[in-house]
Amino acid sequence: MILRDDLERREFNYLDERASKSKNSLGRDVFEDKCSFRTDYQRDRDRIIHSKAFRRLMHKTQVFLAPEGDHYRTRLTHTLEVAQVARTIAKTLNYNEDLTEAIALGHDLGHTPFGHNGEDVLNRIHPGGFRHNEQSLRIVERLECTSKRVGLNLTKEVRDGILNHRGEGIPITLEGQIVKISDRIAYINHDIDDAIRSNVITIDVLPTEDLDVLGHSHSERINNLISDLVTFSDGKDKISLSPDFNRALLHLRKYMFEHVYCSELVKREEDMNKVEVVITALYNYFIKHPDKLPELYREVALEDGNATAVKDYVSGMTDRYAISLYSDLFVPRGWTEFK
Repeated sequence: MILRDDLERREFNYLDERASKSKNSLGRDVFEDKCSFRTDYQRDRDRIIHSKAFRRLMHKTQVFLAPEGDHYRTRLTHTLEVAQVARTIAKTLNYNEDLTEAIALGHDLGHTPFGHNGEDVLNRIHPGGFRHNEQSLRIVERLECTSKRVGLNLTKEVRDGILNHRGEGIPITLEGQIVKISDRIAYINHDIDDAIRSNVITIDVLPTEDLDVLGHSHSERINNLISDLVTFSDGKDKISLSPDFNRALLHLRKYMFEHVYCSELVKREEDMNKVEVVITALYNYFIKHPDKLPELYREVALEDGNATAVKDYVSGMTDRYAISLYSDLFVPRGWTEFK
């Protein structure tokens, strides 16, 4: 039998000296007795996987709104691809896989319905704006509740990695830095795959100078980016791509923003207007009727105000739930005779 103490000793014996060791974690905000057979980072990973917010990612948009094909990415499959890329990097560099996986699995819990389009709408209409990384942190700290605790009570390292997976902030652990780059590696490449599948672009129009560096197929690019990252980062106190690979990836990302993410074929004005109508109508309705919020969010309203509670509720919805609720609240139904 292998117990937590054994696993913690293994981390010190086998992981790189720069790796985060679970026994040296900065800990949880609320004290808990240790698990007898899991490290703290393994426990965090399990709590995220079993959370309701994680399950909802299955029905949240990645790029394409309500895709009809079976093989388009959702926010959940994106999360799993990030986790796999990040784990491969962590394993190769001999860093802490459990911490890396926990951060990766939790990094996008705060995404809105309808992907970044929904985020843009909430950012405009909610006082103080909206950023999905901050909402991901709020979910694990406040909104995921059980009968025994408020929030998931995750370790500081996992919460820091979730918050700083995007933006200018630098994660305090190398494992968090791995996730930050893995997120970009994953979404640029799988979004290319989905964009080609949907006929928004063809492989022939992608910048040749970038593909010559990164690779001309999906698998080549993923493999080459991981290989470059681990080679360039090995033995260093920072996780980064080599200058050539970083330049090519950023240029390819710029191309994707110009020709896919902001493309009229993807962001059709009619669909964007519908997203704005749905998100805005739901937000405004619950601002006016906070008594109609579910119990959890009524409690949040008492603590943090109606606007925060409504933001929490609307941002946590799946695409289909938001559409269904909008229909229930605002779309007239045919009259049925009472009997």
